[in-house]
Amino acid sequence: MSKHRLVIIGYGNVSRGVRASIAKSADMELVGIVSRSPERVKREVADLPVIAMENAEAELQRLGAEIAILGGGSKNDLPKFGPRFAKAIDTVDSFDNHIHIPDHFAAMDEAAKSTGHVAVISSGWDPGIFSMERTLAGAFLPGSRGYGFYGLGPAGGLSMGHSDALRTIPGVKDARQFTHAIPEAIERVRKGENPDFQPGDMHRRECFVVLEPGADPAAISKTITEMPGYFAPYDTTINFVSEEELKERFGGFPHDGLVVAAGTTGNGNKALVEYRCQWGSNPEATANVLVATARAVTRLRAEGKRGAFTILDIPPAYFSPCSREELLKHWM
Repeated sequence: MSKHRLVIIGYGNVSRGVRASIAKSADMELVGIVSRSPERVKREVADLPVIAMENAEAELQRLGAEIAILGGGSKNDLPKFGPRFAKAIDTVDSFDNHIHIPDHFAAMDEAAKSTGHVAVISSGWDPGIFSMERTLAGAFLPGSRGYGFYGLGPAGGLSMGHSDALRTIPGVKDARQFTHAIPEAIERVRKGENPDFQPGDMHRRECFVVLEPGADPAAISKTITEMPGYFAPYDTTINFVSEEELKERFGGFPHDGLVVAAGTTGNGNKALVEYRCQWGSNPEATANVLVATARAVTRLRAEGKRGAFTILDIPPAYFSPCSREELLKHWM
């Protein structure tokens, strides 16, 4: 079997998961890593070329890379280097700031089309899998709305994007953000009310923050609670903890979520659609979806497609390593 040659751009928790997922994929091969901190990455990764971000495009060509999986955060990283690399290579990213997805799509579409590449954006479990489930629920139950809820258990779910946003604040050394679903909101949806929720009606946020020496807790708290697109619309609790406590209490990255839609079919019969995900590792969950999406990119390119796409634009079969015959026989 010929293997598709992938590179990772940006090396953090999601990218570590991507590396592990590629190792389990018989049709994929990781040929290099691009990083702004190549010396740090070289200490962790000894079996692959590690390339500095500054002049990476020439090295990607030399390595014969076909697809780049873009790591990095949605707040600052992907808007900057996403369009840059979409001009040089086919890309997949997990941009997860929902309100800015149209802007990111437009930027990636323009960049990819300018040089004839494919760029799939916002691929992960949400946005990504849950985007598809919300769309299907709305199609199968006309008049209903598909809602996404996250952090269903008592501990909530650890959000990578929101945690990364916290760490971009000057004076924050490290941080974790847990999302908590509001149970009453879930029940309203299950009853078929189709409520017009505002952002803060469905979830609350809980932050655990380690400060740099000398940082002002009051100023940091104000910055967090006023951060648009992340915390401003939500009931947000901020806990300042030591570095040791953060690592001891939150060594893993668990998360979970639910898409739910309720409505009626033909003669007013009640109907309920639910789709649940539970992940022991949030970054590894996102990573597995990214690698499957890279497989879909190869099929889009083979069809002559160019520009930006989302999971909603891609046939489900394109994500699978199975042939059509295998899918028809074993998965239908």
